[in-house]
Amino acid sequence: MSDGDDGLDPESIEVELFVRAMQLRHGYDFSGYAPASLKRRVRQLALRLESGSISALTGRLLHEPTLLPQLLEGLSVPVSDMFRDPAVFRVLREQVLPVLASYPHINIWQAGCANGEEVYSLAILLEEAGLYARSRIYATDLSAGALQRAEEGIYSTREARQWSRNYQAAGGKHSLADYYSARYDLLKLDRRLRRNVTFAQHNLVSDKVFCEAQLVLCRNVLIYFSNPLQDRCLQLFGESLVRGGFLCLGMRESIDAASSARHFKSIDAGLRLYQRNPDAIATMRPPAP
Repeated sequence: MSDGDDGLDPESIEVELFVRAMQLRHGYDFSGYAPASLKRRVRQLALRLESGSISALTGRLLHEPTLLPQLLEGLSVPVSDMFRDPAVFRVLREQVLPVLASYPHINIWQAGCANGEEVYSLAILLEEAGLYARSRIYATDLSAGALQRAEEGIYSTREARQWSRNYQAAGGKHSLADYYSARYDLLKLDRRLRRNVTFAQHNLVSDKVFCEAQLVLCRNVLIYFSNPLQDRCLQLFGESLVRGGFLCLGMRESIDAASSARHFKSIDAGLRLYQRNPDAIATMRPPAP
């Protein structure tokens, strides 16, 4: 079939075969990812791994099992900053944490935690609110490489100045430098910020509810998913949240077009902060134990 026909272009067919091979060979389903973003990432993977073409990369996927971590790393989106979008962390500090303070124990699920910057931002918020001692942050991601970097808590000092500005804009009570030590061109976050964090691999595409939580954050992940997959994730988050629990999405994400939107009410539409709607409790499945 020529490129002028109504069928898929050759590269799109290559991507489709790559996705199918990934599912059959390793059990990871990327078919629900937004097509343009997925094609771009697979193309970049083929180039980075010097495979020559997407078809050649698919062949390597099938016959080189040790390549899987690099494939997952390239297909995930490990991009974040500490206190990214400071207004979001300010509203978490001022409106959400006072509500969570009423619970004897606080569970937070950070889905798609990338390299961990937002996880440590949450830990700092909880520490400054006097809540960290009775909190547990479950930080999950598809990429084992990203999780390893997150658990190490070591980052480049070139980010420190912007992160400090973000922290202050988010209502920081001290100096961000109080929470890390710097040496040469690296900074290492204080180990006390990791004491109540559990890092774990989790696939939003296929895995079930990870934990019962009072707050779920999944920021700048859903924008890479198709509408049905976004809806699936929102249903998952709704099942995870306790009655009246909070959901925080990325600034470019919205629940408006999803059928699962009925499970949530908006707290701050501009900052993408929502709360599980008590009126919809009966229509949702209970969280997994």
